[in-house]
Amino acid sequence: MAFPMLPHCHSRFVVRVMCSVLGLVVRQSDPQLRGTGIRVYIANHVTHFDHNVINLLTSCNTPALNSAPGFICWSRGFMELGAAGSRAELVDSLKAYSAHGENPPLLLFPEETATNGRVGLLRFSSWPFSILDAIQPVTLQVQRPLITVSVADSSWITELLWTFFVPFTVYQVRWMPPVSRPAEESSEEFALRVQELLAVELGVVSTRLTAADKAEHMKRLRHVPPRLFTPALSQSLGARPRVPSSLASAGPFAAEDVQITGMAQRVKEVLPHVPLGIIHRDLAQTNCVDTTIANLLEGRVPFVPEETVAAEDALLSPSTSQAAAGPLCSTTASPAKPAVKQFARSPVERHLSLQERKRALYDHARRKYMEKHGAPPATGTR
Repeated sequence: MAFPMLPHCHSRFVVRVMCSVLGLVVRQSDPQLRGTGIRVYIANHVTHFDHNVINLLTSCNTPALNSAPGFICWSRGFMELGAAGSRAELVDSLKAYSAHGENPPLLLFPEETATNGRVGLLRFSSWPFSILDAIQPVTLQVQRPLITVSVADSSWITELLWTFFVPFTVYQVRWMPPVSRPAEESSEEFALRVQELLAVELGVVSTRLTAADKAEHMKRLRHVPPRLFTPALSQSLGARPRVPSSLASAGPFAAEDVQITGMAQRVKEVLPHVPLGIIHRDLAQTNCVDTTIANLLEGRVPFVPEETVAAEDALLSPSTSQAAAGPLCSTTASPAKPAVKQFARSPVERHLSLQERKRALYDHARRKYMEKHGAPPATGTR
């Protein structure tokens, strides 16, 4: 997939025709807007081969930022700058490169990672806009039948194989008028302004999410274990809470927080003595109510029981509630047992303990109702 950088437009046209025969179609709009003196091209990032596609239209070089120097880097068409210790050193190297008029222009991707290009743009990094004061915006749109164009966390080898497998892939390149930075505008403001221009041209939103946010999100997805389904717990807990559409529109991170909060409340109902922070922390790893309950019951997640809930459990233990309820609860309450201070090792004992606490709560609620209204409440099935 490494296309050679051909100096003559006729040779480049021949390569484009050859690529079209292989199923890689490259189209461009408004090529007359391409400035002759522009030394930096700025484009959104959709696939691992965006720089190769634009190089079929005009000569440009893209520095290798995340690829190790060597044969693979060269064969993919990247420009090797050596080991840059920091962004400042990288910017200085690119400024020195652009100072030589004989070098081809730079093609940079401020998003620093590929997206599907259909929803929004990641926040542009400011360092590409500190090289020169004039840039050329370029928009990229890619279409591919049957399958998605860009898959999160996929390698360039996987995308290359899919490119050869599908019948065709269409790249649409649109050139925009050059943009200059005023003297009073900072690099960050310049980057945000160009990001808005590209977002409007593409018809997507301009987000404040960065490449680091995407990397963190993919890291969390890779570490989420398979969701375990326990029919007994699922029936007792019911369905998981649905996120309201008003909150879901706020973004994936807000919707995820609301979902975890709802699941944490369900775990708290079953295990009231477990601190809510411990439940939240484990749900962030498991994303499953049943798995979190199992982890807490089996002791895989250490915690210190809350004193207030432990006192309520002792107050509403079967022995206490049975004595306070009197004859009304004598037929329904279980035999007296001491309050449970910790979980038993046997699942059967844990289940019996949970049932005893439930009966104690029912007895306590029935006694409060009789003290207030003077008549026993109507019993119902639970």
